Amino acid sequence: MAFDIAMIKEVYERMPGRIERARQILNKPLTLSEKILYTHLWQGDPSEAYTRGGSYVDFAPDRVAMQDATAQMALLQFMQAGRAKTAVPSTVHCDHLIQARVGADTDLQESINKNNEVFNFLESVSNKYGIGFWKPGAGIIHQVVLENYAFPGGMMIGTDSHTVNAGGLGMVAIGVGGADAVDVMAGMAWELKFPKLIGVKLTGKLNGWASAKDVILKVAGILTVKGGTGCIVEYFGDGAEALSCTGKGTICNMGAEIGATTSTFGYDDSMARYLRSTGRPDVAEAADAVREHLTGDAEVYAHPEKYFDQVIEINLSDLEPHLNGPFSPDIATPISEMAERARKEGWPLKVEYGLIGSCTNSSYEDISRSASIAESALEQGIVPKAQLTITPGSEQVRYTIERDGFIDTFDKLGASVFANACGPCIGQWARSGAEKQEKNTIVHSFNRNFAKRADGNPNTHAFVGSPELVTALAIAGDLGFNPMKDKLVNSKGEEVMLKEPAGLELPAQGFAVEDRGYQEPAADGSGVVVHVKEGSERLQLLTPFDAWDGKNITGARLLIKAQGKCTTDHISMAGPWLRYRGHLDNISNNTLTGAVNAFNGETNSVKNQLTGGYGEVPATQREYKAAGIPTIVVGDHNYGEGSSREHAAMQPRHLGIRAVLVKSFARIHETNLKKQGMLGLTFQNESDYDKIKEDDTINFLDLDAFAPGKPLNIEFVHADGSKDVIVANHTYNEQQIEWFKAGGALNLIRMGLAKG
Repeated sequence: MAFDIAMIKEVYERMPGRIERARQILNKPLTLSEKILYTHLWQGDPSEAYTRGGSYVDFAPDRVAMQDATAQMALLQFMQAGRAKTAVPSTVHCDHLIQARVGADTDLQESINKNNEVFNFLESVSNKYGIGFWKPGAGIIHQVVLENYAFPGGMMIGTDSHTVNAGGLGMVAIGVGGADAVDVMAGMAWELKFPKLIGVKLTGKLNGWASAKDVILKVAGILTVKGGTGCIVEYFGDGAEALSCTGKGTICNMGAEIGATTSTFGYDDSMARYLRSTGRPDVAEAADAVREHLTGDAEVYAHPEKYFDQVIEINLSDLEPHLNGPFSPDIATPISEMAERARKEGWPLKVEYGLIGSCTNSSYEDISRSASIAESALEQGIVPKAQLTITPGSEQVRYTIERDGFIDTFDKLGASVFANACGPCIGQWARSGAEKQEKNTIVHSFNRNFAKRADGNPNTHAFVGSPELVTALAIAGDLGFNPMKDKLVNSKGEEVMLKEPAGLELPAQGFAVEDRGYQEPAADGSGVVVHVKEGSERLQLLTPFDAWDGKNITGARLLIKAQGKCTTDHISMAGPWLRYRGHLDNISNNTLTGAVNAFNGETNSVKNQLTGGYGEVPATQREYKAAGIPTIVVGDHNYGEGSSREHAAMQPRHLGIRAVLVKSFARIHETNLKKQGMLGLTFQNESDYDKIKEDDTINFLDLDAFAPGKPLNIEFVHADGSKDVIVANHTYNEQQIEWFKAGGALNLIRMGLAKG
């Protein structure tokens, strides 16, 4: 029987009535996204029509999922909320702190040895508060959620941007910061601006080398990394129904790379097959009973232009395999054009590594298709030119692919199998020689390819593709290799071609596993003691941030004016810094060290207005804080793109930065700033970015009248005495302004519970 089946049945029981009520209020047919949103209102039954992209709405998600790197801070915050148990089903998954270095067994044991303090903390907190705990080695959070918890028509939030992966099973699943997770676990409403809707109509059927990954690579090329911001992307059409459930998950997963709030598909036979194959026939049966409510209305899909804010149509029959990159996941190139483009752009054509796996592409189907290419190479005597690594998505997948001979196939090809974890995808790859920072090319089936992300080398050109294409390129060792037409020379000197990929949607013998790595929490956790060692370098109990004094911020200084792409990786790097995710002060020593200073073109080098010299960003900010000088950060477009990591908001807050002023924000990061009691502001006139000088003194003129819909005026006094007053827009509503006044949303939760 499935986890939380009673909760799932309750969702389905209330769904028909609430959908019908929403249909009457809106007076139109409904998309799937609208059905799920309107059936998960905090208030219960719908009573009004909300404005897409305008209305702030309170929702009641069904569950929460947290991965180990973000769970530390989320649970440290939850411990201050005063509850004995989480209000909704919640889980913790240990997948980010496992380094990929030698191989699965060795790397897993080394991680347990090094991170034992953190794992023990997470295990004990989970046990105390009724949270399901998935041990190190159990698998990547999003694959484990898809296999065990996701259900059609549900709503969940997770402390990882790729929570959206669960859209492959028809959920509205949204990545959030830890403070949002605390709201839901504490039994409070969760606020979201009602999303706009993008419809993607898929026709035809995938064939040959094309895969589900190529759908989202194509969409990313169309929408770019910010084209989906504030939107839910809903896929539909005959082509959508022809995709496997895990293929749908891949598409939804990488929707995070276009900035989408989430992506989803309507319930269909592929989802029912997946539910039954993963031991959840009860969920499939319950979903079948309300099937008409778990997809968009027929009229919507017949005339999508009338019901979506934007419509994209893709014919899967014509879709060509793509590679996206380098350095950004939206630079989309069909494989037939890659050789010419790479030579033109100066991208290294020699492929050093091919990496298969990650939460995006580590399903049984993905591995089986990759293995079919490896088998083709072995049969024809082709010797791989590059290294190949495999990272299974879960212990269930790993055990099953080993039983079915795929790991043996990879072994024969000389590939390495890493632990069931995020590994290189999150920067946990101990790549030999990366410290030399040589210009090189890798290909992988991950979702992100920002500079330095996989191996710490800023000169590694990383390209994103499907597992089967990555396998082929690693075998060929050539970025420009087109497996649809190009030949390879085997060990006998013969010209041969790789066979087209062939895989299985689901294992013919069913999934199998001996120990999936799950630990049930105590029925009564009141006696469980959570220990945080005094003086620990890994864990630190939180101290509430100070409330706003109600006055204008004056005499502030510019810490850094970031130029170009400034993702959460630039603001709070992962890789070796993951070890400090539970210690706010220690991890704050990486704050904004990856951001490019617009005044000197360098990273981690800013002018210190106290000394006149240049220093590292965190050290400079600590000097300002010690001197009682407030600071602001200025940034470019889509600031905070990428991961949901709230550390990118908590660290600046901890160090004393008061505001972030940018051309535009990524959705999750803007919310995280608000939750932590910071000012997240945007230029009313983007060209004002150019007016800000390195040694300005900054005064907020009307922050003391902070109100919804009212822009703020900020005075920038230049060194020569001249001034510019810049108008800054914001999206704070009354509740969010209360977060700012209180010093953070958690302070309000704490005060509310203290009063009640």
